[in-house]
Amino acid sequence: MKLKINEAAKLTGVSVRTLHYYDQIGLLHPDETTEAGYRLYGGDSMERLQQILFFRELGFALKDIRGIMNDPAFDRARALENHRRLLVLQRDRLEKLIALVDRTMKGESHMSFQEFDMSEVEETKKKYAEEVKERWGKTEAYAESARRTKNYSKEDWARIGAEQETLCRGFADAMGKGPDSPEAHRLTAEWQNLITRSFYPCPDEILAGLGEMYAADERFTKNIDRFGEGLADFISRAIRVYCKK
Repeated sequence: MKLKINEAAKLTGVSVRTLHYYDQIGLLHPDETTEAGYRLYGGDSMERLQQILFFRELGFALKDIRGIMNDPAFDRARALENHRRLLVLQRDRLEKLIALVDRTMKGESHMSFQEFDMSEVEETKKKYAEEVKERWGKTEAYAESARRTKNYSKEDWARIGAEQETLCRGFADAMGKGPDSPEAHRLTAEWQNLITRSFYPCPDEILAGLGEMYAADERFTKNIDRFGEGLADFISRAIRVYCKK
């Protein structure tokens, strides 16, 4: 089920104006725009919005979130683990505050202020923010990707997305020929060139790492396999063959 932009705004608490802005800066695009101009948000875009809100909770600037999440090496599972730990800390703090209120309502007179302490939560936020920037924000690839994409328009992102989709469909057609076929080799070279042209230089070493991630990271696998069951694994194997040439 896909939501219109006002429905997505109502569900998430993010204003329609903000969703328009996220689309404009290349942070979050709707899954579909109808001929009548309605923006529709489905599972992929809502999942991405949730991740954006988690990063906002950590205090990241929008331009940094965009650079991190547009990086092909972004590890969604690791990020979610960190988000969960932070939320558990915040929940524990609230439960202590509730317990303090309950004791006070019962007439207990001892004064306690440790429940108001935010130091552990803030320290954890700082730790996770530093980890994210260390993992994704200080690499040459990230810096180059952020530099190139900061001024990309909606049309630029649409063009890149269309090129990626065309290549994925090409890989799907080549699955019966094997990952070591000339067709798979050609498509892999075009994939490498697309990354280099659009984001950052992608030598074989980086491409090989991306190939492993396509098959190992559920987020990438799910997205690529939309074009054919087992496609992510096929592309991963095609990249492995290509990088050993």
